[in-house]
Amino acid sequence: MAIGSKELAPTELDTFEDTQLVDELKKAKEELFNLRFQSATGQLESHGRLRAVKRDIARIYTVLRERELGIRATPVAVEAAPAKAAAKKTKKTKKTDAAAEPAAEVTEETKEA
Repeated sequence: MAIGSKELAPTELDTFEDTQLVDELKKAKEELFNLRFQSATGQLESHGRLRAVKRDIARIYTVLRERELGIRATPVAVEAAPAKAAAKKTKKTKKTDAAAEPAAEVTEETKEA
């Protein structure tokens, strides 16, 4: 069984967005700093917590890097009717793309002249 926080399991980290992961990373680093400070002053009660927080930090870094490389997918925002919304968006983008192309050609021609 993996040592670490129960709320930061790899399956749960998959549901977090990148900004949430960065926030969790910041919290974990602050906790690690406090634990190291307690350890240096002799006030630390649970030395196993140091190891757990270090593993949480490593786990978060791994998820962020895998998303960067495209190994792990980023979570998709859940909508009420995703199929209908996606169909509407594709129709609108086709119209806007077709309208945008001639405008781009005109601007290139005016730059050359």
